[in-house]
Amino acid sequence: MTTTTPPRTIVLVGHGMVGQRFLEALAEVGVAGRDRVVVLCEEPRPAYDRVQLTSYFAGRTPAELSLSDEEFLAKYGIELHLGDPAETIDRERGIVTARSGLTVAYDTLVLATGSYPFVPPVPGKDAAGCFVYRTIEDLLAIEEYAKGATTGAVVGGGLLGLEAAGALKGLGLSTHIVEFAPRLMPVQVDEGGGAALYRTITGMGLSVHTGTGTQEVVTDENGAVRAMLLSDGTELATDMVVFSAGVRPRDQLARDCGLDVGERGGIAVDEQCRTSDPRVFAIGECALAADGRVYGLVAPGYEMAQVAAAAIAEDEATATFTGADLSTKLKLLGVDVASFGDAHGTAEGCLDVVYADSRSGTYKKLVIGAGGELLGGVLVGDAEAYGTLRPLTGSVPPVSPEQLVLPAGAGGPVSIGPSALPDEAVICSCHNVTKGTIRGAVTEHSCTNVPEVKKCTKAGTGCGSCVKVLGQLVTAELEAGGIEVDKGLCGCFAQTRQELYEIVLALRVSSYRELLDAHGRAEARGGDGCEICKPAVASIIASLAPTLGADGYVLEGEQAALQDTNDHFLANLQKNGSYSIVPRIPGGEITPDKLIVIGEVARDFGLYTKITGGQRIDMFGARVDQLPQIWGRLVDAGFESGHAYGKSLRTVKSCVGSTWCRYGVQDSVRMAIDLELRYRGLRSPHKLKSAVSGCARECAEAQSKDFGVIATSNGWNLYVGGNGGATPRHADLLAQDLDDDELIRLIDRFLMFYIRTADRLERTSTWLERIEGGLDHVRDVVVDDSLGICADLEALMTAHVAGYRDEWASTLDDPERLARFVSFVNAPEVPDPTVKFVPERDQIKPDLPLLSLNPTRTLEGTATR
Repeated sequence: MTTTTPPRTIVLVGHGMVGQRFLEALAEVGVAGRDRVVVLCEEPRPAYDRVQLTSYFAGRTPAELSLSDEEFLAKYGIELHLGDPAETIDRERGIVTARSGLTVAYDTLVLATGSYPFVPPVPGKDAAGCFVYRTIEDLLAIEEYAKGATTGAVVGGGLLGLEAAGALKGLGLSTHIVEFAPRLMPVQVDEGGGAALYRTITGMGLSVHTGTGTQEVVTDENGAVRAMLLSDGTELATDMVVFSAGVRPRDQLARDCGLDVGERGGIAVDEQCRTSDPRVFAIGECALAADGRVYGLVAPGYEMAQVAAAAIAEDEATATFTGADLSTKLKLLGVDVASFGDAHGTAEGCLDVVYADSRSGTYKKLVIGAGGELLGGVLVGDAEAYGTLRPLTGSVPPVSPEQLVLPAGAGGPVSIGPSALPDEAVICSCHNVTKGTIRGAVTEHSCTNVPEVKKCTKAGTGCGSCVKVLGQLVTAELEAGGIEVDKGLCGCFAQTRQELYEIVLALRVSSYRELLDAHGRAEARGGDGCEICKPAVASIIASLAPTLGADGYVLEGEQAALQDTNDHFLANLQKNGSYSIVPRIPGGEITPDKLIVIGEVARDFGLYTKITGGQRIDMFGARVDQLPQIWGRLVDAGFESGHAYGKSLRTVKSCVGSTWCRYGVQDSVRMAIDLELRYRGLRSPHKLKSAVSGCARECAEAQSKDFGVIATSNGWNLYVGGNGGATPRHADLLAQDLDDDELIRLIDRFLMFYIRTADRLERTSTWLERIEGGLDHVRDVVVDDSLGICADLEALMTAHVAGYRDEWASTLDDPERLARFVSFVNAPEVPDPTVKFVPERDQIKPDLPLLSLNPTRTLEGTATR
């Protein structure tokens, strides 16, 4: 006679990121679906990605942040009770009681209650206008209150504090950050990294107050926030305060039922995540691990979830948690910040290798042990190398540490390929996935691409910082096995962008449909293409239009359907649904009359104006139906499109040069104007920026541009491949002491060679580092004509210059083209009267409400796009 073990009841208290990972782990070990699983969730929604919480303000919906789905719950019979948290635990009887009165008898109880925001006990902390930054509901409340505010203050300059500051800034508020420690992010970065972060963040217009605490929240007669008093005596005028000064483990349930807790909080657990009661487990931020630490990152929580699930499944061999990697990589306020290993250099006898560039906001520090091993590091401003440096921690790098931190052109950076990493190197710290596991997914489980490896191993499904290295490993492993790797542009084309460019050029293909049907993958022919190849091919055809004898106008016929939203309306879509207008101002040179026209247009249409870093004037807040009216006045005044919306040349910045400056040795303004007028409208794989400096003092910052020019007493020096964006890179010297004609000829060749060989959305900086042979190869081709194609490159540029037409002037001359510029298709003549545009405040914040770009949504129930 056979006996079967009756199903157990497992109760999970809390359904955050760690709780969801625990449920997935139960399914993986065969417990979910066999035993009864009940989840008591405090929030009104299932588990969501709290790491990406701030992306809500960038347009991601709560549904898009969700980590759980009904299909998963139904498949394993998991009972999820939303908005019904556990309130009491009777350990003697093995019963949990929820707020609703629901009682559940358990065999095993798992506490995943997380943490709560710490709010300093200061007077006024509960006033109207005070918030914490922890849940989606918190964000909804902040968003609503900010509509009537002008200034916000964040208490705390750590990870979450900077996220909160970014959210307030994005909502249009003047923002202060108050941090008690002497630097921002004191746990993750050192003094040098904190200084770099401070310079970058204050450069964005945020006010940072370090080394001071919050003494009082001052309220008005209605009990609402009006100011914040700091411990150094400073009073900050503010309308709202967001507390983000750290978190504390939520252990009250455990305290109330008599479980052991740590002296400073946290539910005490052993290496299998069991509490002092063998039937009760604790995981995540509420748990005090066996090593005496409360881990506030998601990766250790995930590991604890797996350990607890394995222990419950009685898989004793794998169920241990002895500590976790605290490495982290984030983008805060648009700034890459990463730390790993012994970031503060606490090991005896260790040495630091540091590279710092205060101009670009870049700071890199590696901590090297006495034996040359990499112990840890801090990266601010440029964390591109994090994915390979972190797995190397504890080993001796294959190249000198200096080569790992120096920029290109100064002895580095040296790219360390996946082959240099040992199999035991942890590639995905969120899910503790090693290189060996990833290799096994390819060789043993027949995974052939990154999505398949993600599904097989969970690598890359957490914070996402390892995805780039993951792709490199998958490709390397496939190639090592003799498997041909699909390097096609997308599912529609087996060719790369470079190969498609050559096909269009050689066969004079002038339409996307012709290219897809003749050269697309068999299964894609006759289809509609995809969001990857359509804009890429549109860019290729537009860049070659003069050579092909085609109309280069991006909204002509088929081309219009291929464009992104910005190109579709020849304007840059803003976060509130309005558009920006950016007239071209070559070299930053402008007449008083033209300035007056811009001022009058901005005044008459109620536009927010901003002087840009590229010496232009942006005007924000125009409705789509207003664009032709605005551009009609600008074109009449002699302006043309500044192409702020396209993948093309933006600006050629300049200093005042030898005409005015006593240091200038060449006329940088004239050269900047000549270059901008020559390359305006040039469609390319990514946007292009340039600058011309009149002397070596470099006031125009030419070495941070895609192509930059610096004057010398003997002519011009040409630099290429710079980028001042999210991953700053200094440009490299391509040629020096050039006269005007030589300079323009080399720039023509460089730009056309880049357009011809770069990948889609690949900036010149990335292209220069990726292309085989790097700068030396580009110099051989562009300067020495090693491939014999320079005449062709020059001819392509000549055709572009001859065929250039201002897109807005062409649009205004054609009634059919103007017909697309309506806000709503059922109200083409005038703006729909049911849509109200209510000014919020002048200048600092865009004065338009959200406009729907979703054709299924309505504004006040009547007008639709």
